[in-house]
Amino acid sequence: MRTFRWADFYLPSTLKLVPLERLLLEPVFRDAENIELIQLGLHEALVNAVVHGNESDFNKGLRVRRIITPNWFVWQIQDQGKGMPVKERVSALPKKIDAENGRGLFLIHQCFDDVRWSNRGNRIQVACKRN
Repeated sequence: MRTFRWADFYLPSTLKLVPLERLLLEPVFRDAENIELIQLGLHEALVNAVVHGNESDFNKGLRVRRIITPNWFVWQIQDQGKGMPVKERVSALPKKIDAENGRGLFLIHQCFDDVRWSNRGNRIQVACKRN
């Protein structure tokens, strides 16, 4: 019988994400077909939290919760920023090909089966179905 498991991770706002990504993905390696997509989407969500949410301020932190259910892998990534307004939570590619921003959210939506935001917009929840 599978049970629900979760773990919380707290770290300073940094782009040195590889060790954290390994921890967050450890249980997924055994049970997911599209690990590369999941890893890409998770990386994009973490970078967005650091760069856009916390404005690359090392004094701010990230809280990441990994939840494993019988049917889902879920990650909640929360920054200490002001939050992203609803109108900016767009999952489409930018209209201008040379736009500096906008591809990360598109990639996140392509990599996960479910993407949700907190009301404030400083926490994103991404999830993928288990095999």
